[in-house]
Amino acid sequence: MTTNSTPEVVDFITIEKGTDLVVSFAIPDKEPGEVLSLTLIRTPKFEFALPEDEKGVSVSHDSFPQEGIEDRLQRIRVVPPVVSIATRNRRYELDVSKVDRKELKSAMRVLERMNFDNRFVLKFE
Repeated sequence: MTTNSTPEVVDFITIEKGTDLVVSFAIPDKEPGEVLSLTLIRTPKFEFALPEDEKGVSVSHDSFPQEGIEDRLQRIRVVPPVVSIATRNRRYELDVSKVDRKELKSAMRVLERMNFDNRFVLKFE
């Protein structure tokens, strides 16, 4: 399992609550004004049709293209200002100190909805 050593700073979080449940963390890139995304997505409406090992929250990071292999969320721990995310293949540490508290709380509510079947460990401290 690969991990980033120091937390990546998050500028903002994008949230979707439609057919797809999405929480996407925007991380500044080296180029001014550009961002990389660490995205968590789940589509409960259509998940019943998937094989068991393809169910759950899919995680992708723009810096680590998976090329056809979807990484699944196993654990997320929120201890402000740090959000720790563990997947089958990687660990991510995010610094959310720049993110508005209401935005972070909205993201946590979507994560709770994503975890309707307790497929991953979700801890808020």
